Amino acid sequence: MLSSPRNRLTVRQKQFWEDVETGILSISQTSIPPRINSFLKIAQWQTSPPLPSAPFHDPCEEYIPGLTAKPYWSSDDDIFPWIERLESESESIINEFFTVLSSSSSLESSNLFSSDSAWQNDVMGSGWSAIRLQRLGEWSTPTCSLFPKTYNILKSLNIPLAVRGVCFAKQSRGSGVAAHSDGRNFILTSHLGLRIPEGEGVWMEVGGVRKKWKEGKVVTIDTSFVHETKNEGKGDRYVLIVDFWHPELTEVERECLEFVYDLRNRFERGEVPVRELRKSYDDEREEEGKGIKGIWGALTGKK
Repeated sequence: MLSSPRNRLTVRQKQFWEDVETGILSISQTSIPPRINSFLKIAQWQTSPPLPSAPFHDPCEEYIPGLTAKPYWSSDDDIFPWIERLESESESIINEFFTVLSSSSSLESSNLFSSDSAWQNDVMGSGWSAIRLQRLGEWSTPTCSLFPKTYNILKSLNIPLAVRGVCFAKQSRGSGVAAHSDGRNFILTSHLGLRIPEGEGVWMEVGGVRKKWKEGKVVTIDTSFVHETKNEGKGDRYVLIVDFWHPELTEVERECLEFVYDLRNRFERGEVPVRELRKSYDDEREEEGKGIKGIWGALTGKK
C-alpha cells in the first residue's frame, strides 16, 4: 500500500483534484463512475500504479482499468466507421497538404513544422516535427485556415477526438523515433499515410510488431505500448496523426476525461484562481512538485 499519498501534493495540486471531483460529480449527477474513480485514485497515487497487461505494454498513472490493450487495431467498420471515410478522402487531404507545402509561403521557413519540448526532442528525435491542427482538445484556427479541406473533412467524420491532438507529422530522412510509451491507455492513434518513401527501412514498431505505412491507408495503434519508428528511405515521411478515445469508454467516461484535461489546461494557463481548500488535510505542504507524476506532471511541463 502507498502511504499518505496526499503528502505528495502541494496546496495548488490539492485544489486541482478537489475541482476535478466536483466537476465529475456534476457530469455524472449521482456518483463518480467506477472506472473514473479508479483513474482518480491511480493518478493521485492513492493506489498502486497499473501493471502491464501484455508484453511491451507500459501504461502510466493516467489509466482507465478494464480496457482492451493490443498494439494494433484493425479498421473495423463497426468500431471505427469513420476510418473508411477518411481513407476515401485521402486524395483531397494529400493534394491540399502538398500544395501548401510547395507554396511560396514555405512551411519550413514559417516554422509551422515544430517540436514541442526538450523531452519530446529526446524521445522523438530532431528528425520528427509536426504541424498541429488540434492540440490538447483545441483546434488551431491559424493552422486550420491553411488546410480548410482537411479541417472540414475531419470535422465531418464525427471522430471521437481525444485530448492529445491532430497533426501532420514529418519524419526526416535518416531519422527515427526512440522506443517509448505515451502512457495513457484510453487514447488510440491513427496514422493516415500521406507520403511514404519506398524500402524496408521505413517502418513503425508497436509492441514488438513491425509494420509499414501505406499512402492513403490508415493504421491504428495503442501508444501505451512501447513503440518506435525509423525512416531510412530516400525522402521524408509524412502522415496525418489523429488521436481519439478508446472505443470501450462510455460517453460519460469520455465527458469526465474531457473535463479533467480541460481543467488541466485552464490551470496551466492560469485561468483558475487560487482559493481556500474545501477539505482539511493532516499532512504538511511539501516543496512544489515533489513526488508527483501523471496529470500534474503534464500540467507543469514535466511530461
